[in-house]
Amino acid sequence: MYICLCNALTDKHLKKILAENGSKRVADVYQACGCRVQCGKCMQAALQLVREHARMLEQGVPSIA
Repeated sequence: MYICLCNALTDKHLKKILAENGSKRVADVYQACGCRVQCGKCMQAALQLVREHARMLEQGVPSIA
């Protein structure tokens, strides 16, 4: 599913970046993708993915990708 239409980023792409980099902020995820937030409509969904990733790491699950 597309999370960010402006940058054509999917949930799978963002999850892969989270798994590889361990980013804890949405801005870090976008930077790792080589882009930045543009219109802002994706922020809530991207933040949810970052929080889900952090929660799973706390539970000992290594990746959401």
